[in-house]
Amino acid sequence: MTPDSVDHPTPVQMILSRLHTVEDPLFNKNIIALEMVRNLQVTEAGGVSFTLVLATPAHPYQAKIRQAAEQALYQLSFVTDVDLSFGADVIDDRRQGGALAKTVRNTIVVASGKGGVGKSTVAANLALALGRQGAVVGVLDLDVYGPSMPMMLGVQQIPRARDGKIIPVRQHGMKVMSMGFLVEEEAPVVWRGPMMHQAIQQLLSDVAWGDLDYLVIDMPPGTGDAQISLCQSTPLSGAVMVTTPQDVALADVVKGIAMFQDLNVPILGVVENMSFYQCPNCGEISHLFGQGGGQRISERMEVDFLAQIPLDAFVREGGDEGQPVVIARPDAPAAVAFVKLSQVVAGRLAVMNYRKPAPFAADPLLKIV
Repeated sequence: MTPDSVDHPTPVQMILSRLHTVEDPLFNKNIIALEMVRNLQVTEAGGVSFTLVLATPAHPYQAKIRQAAEQALYQLSFVTDVDLSFGADVIDDRRQGGALAKTVRNTIVVASGKGGVGKSTVAANLALALGRQGAVVGVLDLDVYGPSMPMMLGVQQIPRARDGKIIPVRQHGMKVMSMGFLVEEEAPVVWRGPMMHQAIQQLLSDVAWGDLDYLVIDMPPGTGDAQISLCQSTPLSGAVMVTTPQDVALADVVKGIAMFQDLNVPILGVVENMSFYQCPNCGEISHLFGQGGGQRISERMEVDFLAQIPLDAFVREGGDEGQPVVIARPDAPAAVAFVKLSQVVAGRLAVMNYRKPAPFAADPLLKIV
């Protein structure tokens, strides 16, 4: 850089200097250091256009970053217009091997210590919320004892095979595979450990998942062979634990958290489902199953408390009709809560992966892309 350029910076240099002041709150670093700014163009009339490449399309601070960038640039006297667009380059969890190899960037396990807490509902709506924000998503229903995902998502067809691979069903813009496709609808499932392990291996390695940003895996409740087999089969990016506020559910979720910690699976946090009911007419809130249990468990186990999902009739109706609430009623309180949950989960994964060394590298990854 010449002395003249220091004394008289160019418009591009002035713009980059201002963007240095804009931080991505996920990483607590400025967007220039994170190399998020792409395709920067400046017109003679003072128009500025560029793309910000986020670490996930479900970025929880997208609106905040836009506002900060625009405010920073409009402080320059020559800037007359700012045209900011967003892109995304999802960071993978940087671990090689496993049945999914390199095609799936992040695997999210949704689990619970016991049944009846709405785990599959959370898994379905979490996946849909990620997809609706622009992520490429797959759903794997491993709940062998109650594979409800086909009904919950309204899947009518069955997977087909091609070139020795199972082609997952496409529904609501996602790729879907379920244990329910492998067993008769009303037949009891009595599988010993080796049979369970073989089925899980097949659903991971024999399915043509293709490139996915996120694979959401709906686990059977409890702490048993399925969880152990999955952890042995492929690296898992993180687990979301689902509970309800009542004490019996909370006691079981503690066991689930401890199991995944023993298996070296990062705990993304706890979701409290059916947290409260808000009367649509008067607005009064009732805590039908207790209050504050999810928060207490999170603090006790030293994990994050991700979200409270309210009781909502639209959730039940959508699950029965194959149109989950995130799709059918996006403005419903539960749908809004699921979208926020997806942003928190995606943000947690992005930060975890950003800090994780790349395979066989001596130094940590220093940039998003």
